[in-house]
Amino acid sequence: MSSRITIYHKPTCSKCRATLTLLKDSGQEFDAVNYYEIPLTAAALRELIDKLGVPVRDVLRSDEPLARSLKLAERQLPDDELIKIMVENPDLIQRPIVVRGDEAVLCRPPENVTKLL
Repeated sequence: MSSRITIYHKPTCSKCRATLTLLKDSGQEFDAVNYYEIPLTAAALRELIDKLGVPVRDVLRSDEPLARSLKLAERQLPDDELIKIMVENPDLIQRPIVVRGDEAVLCRPPENVTKLL
């Protein structure tokens, strides 16, 4: 694989830190994007979800207190609305997401990153 790797992460997340360690240990160059400092746009999140090849709901952290208070698991919202809510509330985005070219993996567990190495 020749495309550069990018990890979208939250620095305080243990799975993100473990994935970053695996990337560093691999010796491959990568870019790290803290999406709390550099927020994702709706279009960027949609592109990540498309690369993951999963339904939008699979990227929603439905166990987060905010998701529970908004009753996101019970509501049948259109994908665009869910993406908008996740962009406005990044704690609701599953993490970390690692991308290489047209492929992406959700690194839960962190070892999933090896699929892109």
